[in-house]
Amino acid sequence: MSTLVAEADRVLKTGLQSGSRKVLIADDDPVSRLVLESFLADWNHETVVATDGAQAWKVLQEEDSPSLAILDWMMPHMDGPQICRELRRRLNREYVYIILLTAKAQKQDLIDGLEAGADDYLAKPFDKSELKARLRAGARIIELQRQLLVAQEALREQATHDSLTGAFNRPAILEILQRELARREREHSSLCLAIADIDHFKAVNDIHGHQVGDVVLREVISRFRSETRRYDSIGRYGGGVSDRIAEL
Repeated sequence: MSTLVAEADRVLKTGLQSGSRKVLIADDDPVSRLVLESFLADWNHETVVATDGAQAWKVLQEEDSPSLAILDWMMPHMDGPQICRELRRRLNREYVYIILLTAKAQKQDLIDGLEAGADDYLAKPFDKSELKARLRAGARIIELQRQLLVAQEALREQATHDSLTGAFNRPAILEILQRELARREREHSSLCLAIADIDHFKAVNDIHGHQVGDVVLREVISRFRSETRRYDSIGRYGGGVSDRIAEL
């Protein structure tokens, strides 16, 4: 156990300095809740407390809900495994790392809890150092998941936006156009499309150089943005010897 605790103290302290510091404690036993709150306060965690399963489920549906949760197995209204199953059915929400806390000690109980969607399992009466280690392991998983989401968003941005101007690139603006045309047909609404060409842009590049041309492109996009609505889309279409700006 000492090795586990030493490793836990080492991993990703940044995870404990972000949203993973907030931990949901859901337990209908007041003594168990107080013990958990005391331990987590010692480790500088912010705690959110629920006294039954329904209250815990409500907390987990809130916008700024904790990303770590300690759930008692047996609770009124909704038990721990039920909450796990409901959480795992949700799509496009931040992952919640769940530790099930229970007096059940049979192997099949462990299997049932993990299959319900729990990430970890801690039997009562629990060891303080073991709980700390498991929480830190959970914080590491949450932090890695957040880093993955950031990387995915960066890749999505690169795939759909022009690196020079930050406007949508040609494939993205054409996809948006197709989507808007389909919406116009479905809703029998109107659609406005404007294509603008920059006059004498080749001369700017030839006389002043491509770096100046890049500045011109960025400034044109900036001015388009300042004159359009939030739900309008602006893209750099490109083509031929001139660059074009497509506004939907």
